[in-house]
Amino acid sequence: MTTPATPPAHTATPVPHTAEELEAITFNADGLVGAIVQDASDGTVLMFAWMNPESLARTLETGRTWFWSRSRQEYWCKGETSGDRQYVRGVRYDCDGDALLVTVDQEGAGACHTGHRSCFYRAFGDGPDAS
Repeated sequence: MTTPATPPAHTATPVPHTAEELEAITFNADGLVGAIVQDASDGTVLMFAWMNPESLARTLETGRTWFWSRSRQEYWCKGETSGDRQYVRGVRYDCDGDALLVTVDQEGAGACHTGHRSCFYRAFGDGPDAS
């Protein structure tokens, strides 16, 4: 009898980038740019958070998602407290350079601090909540 293979663990891989690409990002008056985080496997939008130049650089250099907490005024690496880590597969920026799309492999229960897979689990109106 054979034992089923253990699925491969996610790995952090730096994202290649140039100084010119970083210069194309437009940060708002607070020095921040919005980052939408999407699951690379199925396209689910997992969360939205803010990045400043340093957290964007950390994300690209480490292959893990780093954000700037406006309330705590500190950097945070997604999953270091919860264990629900994100491993970056790609980072795109929009035509104006003022929004980021980060695709990730999500590890653990999900991205939301409430325990949901996605932070976007609530819907307006009478429609059902998304899981």
